[in-house]
Amino acid sequence: MPKLTLSIAVGDYDHTRDLLSGDTTAEGMELVVAKRRPVEEIFHRFTAYREWDISEMSFAKYVALASVPDCDIVAIPVFPSRAFRHSSIYVRQDSELASPSQLRGKCIGVPEWAQTASVYTRGMLSRDYGVPLAEARWVQAGVNQAGRKEKVGLRLPQGVECRSVPDQSLNDLLLRGEVDAVFSARPPAAFLEAKPRLRRMFADSRQEELAYWKRTGIFPIMHVVAVRRAVLDAHPWVAMNLLDAFEEAKRRSLERISDITASTVPLPWIPSYADQAKAILGEDFWPYGIEANRATLDAFLGFAHEQGVCGRLLDAAEIFARTTATRVKV
Repeated sequence: MPKLTLSIAVGDYDHTRDLLSGDTTAEGMELVVAKRRPVEEIFHRFTAYREWDISEMSFAKYVALASVPDCDIVAIPVFPSRAFRHSSIYVRQDSELASPSQLRGKCIGVPEWAQTASVYTRGMLSRDYGVPLAEARWVQAGVNQAGRKEKVGLRLPQGVECRSVPDQSLNDLLLRGEVDAVFSARPPAAFLEAKPRLRRMFADSRQEELAYWKRTGIFPIMHVVAVRRAVLDAHPWVAMNLLDAFEEAKRRSLERISDITASTVPLPWIPSYADQAKAILGEDFWPYGIEANRATLDAFLGFAHEQGVCGRLLDAAEIFARTTATRVKV
C-alpha cells in the first residue's frame, strides 16, 4: 500500500532532526518537509492559512483555537520547545524592581496577550507572587518593532485591560519608562547591547526556575505539533505514528548529547549538563505524552482560561488526538 504523503513544518531542533532528515521515519507516511524558516513564520502561516498538514504551533494559540467549536486542527503531545520563564522578565538597569511581587500597580508590556511565554509569566505573577492581573496595567506591542497584533480573539477577565500600542516597541517603551517591565520570550534589543540598558529582573533566574520546578513540577511547554483535523479524520493512525516517530527522533538526540566520546553540540560540558538534567528532571527530561506532563498541562490550561486566552477551561485529554491518550512507547 502506498504511503500517505503529508507536508510538515517544524523548527530546526536537534531533537526533531532525525525525523525531518529521514534518518528515522513515521510509519505509513512520506513527509514532505518545508524549507527551514523561523518558527514565528511557521506559526503565522499555519495559524492563518493552514499551509501544511502538520505544523509546529504556539501552545497558547492552539488552546485558543481548540476552545471553540469545530476547530479544524488537533494537536499531538509532542513539545518541540520548552523553557522556564523567570528569565523572560525584563526591567531597566536602574530599576528598583527585584521581584514580581513589586509589580502591583505597575505597567507591564507583552508582545501579545496570547503569547505562550506571557501566559506562563502572568500565571506565576498571580499565583506565585500574589499580584492579581487586574492590579497591573498592561500594554501590548512588538518587542523590537512596532505593529505587532494579537493573532487570536481574547476574552480578558473582568477588570483587566490590555492597551495596544501599534506605533511603538516594548524595547523603546521600557527604555523611556512608559512601561515598568516587559514579559517576553524574545529579549528586547537593549538587553543584548554591549553595555545593556536593560536587565533581567532575576539576577539568578536559573535558581529561581529550578526552585519553581521543584515546588510545582511545571516545566513550561511553549510549542505543540498540530495536524489538520481532516487528515486525522481520514487516517486516525497518523497521530500515534507521528508521536512514535517524534519520540524516536528525540531519543536519538538525547543519546547524542549524552555521548562523552564526541562533541555533538559546540559547547563544553554538554554531557555533564545532560546528567544534571536527568538528576533533577528524571531520565527522560524532555517527556512527550499527556500523563508525563500532566502538572504542566493542567497549570497552563488553567492559566489560559483565567487570562481569557481560551473561552472555556480545557482538559489535557480533550486537546490532543484521542489515539495519543496513552503514553508513547520508548
